[in-house]
Amino acid sequence: MKISFFETTKEEQKVLSSHIDGLDCVFFEVKLNEETAHLAKDSDMISVFVNSVVSKNVIESIPSLKFISTRSTGFDHIDTAYAKSKGILTSNVPAYGSRTVAEFTFALLLELSRKISLANKLMKEKKDCDISSLRGFDLNGKTIGIVGTGKIGKNVVKIAKGFDMKVVAFDAFPDLNFAKENDFEYVSLNDLLSQSDIVSLHTPYNKDTHNLIDMDRIKLFKKGSYLVNTARGEIVDTKALLWGLEQNIIAGAGLDVVHDGYELINLPQVIMTPHVAFNSNEAEAEILRVTGENIKAFVAQDARNTV
Repeated sequence: MKISFFETTKEEQKVLSSHIDGLDCVFFEVKLNEETAHLAKDSDMISVFVNSVVSKNVIESIPSLKFISTRSTGFDHIDTAYAKSKGILTSNVPAYGSRTVAEFTFALLLELSRKISLANKLMKEKKDCDISSLRGFDLNGKTIGIVGTGKIGKNVVKIAKGFDMKVVAFDAFPDLNFAKENDFEYVSLNDLLSQSDIVSLHTPYNKDTHNLIDMDRIKLFKKGSYLVNTARGEIVDTKALLWGLEQNIIAGAGLDVVHDGYELINLPQVIMTPHVAFNSNEAEAEILRVTGENIKAFVAQDARNTV
């Protein structure tokens, strides 16, 4: 069986080859989309990352396709419904960055609370600087509202407790045992928004969470609060967020993911990073290891981590 990998660096190609030795592998650095689908036209399997778009047309362009492996937890870049209708299985990597993304959440939050990049910039520009512009705020004692308490959200809870923050959470399927063990309360989403000094998003993206944070919900945020999003850009209505920032309802935002965020990028109270919360040595190794296992399991007719 032949597999085509897309969005792979030279180093990733070496590691993946070692994990699936014996298969006919082809590697491409480009994303998979309608323009590049011809590269995999004779493949039985494909492996992609989140920047590829595996649409109905792409699937149709690969007539022998039987298996799609995404090297990510999210799979909204794949038309899984159409794939299933064609008998094509899709697998993901369900938990590679649960600690990694949680740590990055606090990197964004500490950047917002202590203005570290601005302090560094001022130090490099001149030795003497007015520190009045660098005054921040403590996380200790603040209320953080965690939307989504899956593996990542649970790790955010634990880190927040280390800062002596008060935690409230919202989840469609609350884990009451975990809440009791870690001394926090589940509340409604609207109550969470009105109570929290910081709102951190960790829910999956689907039709129910599309624009979950819309104009009506932005109006519920506690005045002067902060928003951190390391989940999916489409969970937040960008125009609503922009309005909230302009009205000083939201004092700042840390965004590793954003949908149509060009209007936000130059705002001084917004920190934006290019979807790198997952990007640590340890998480990358786990992604490649589990991807290799998923592919080998499918070939052995024992598919795992299917979505």
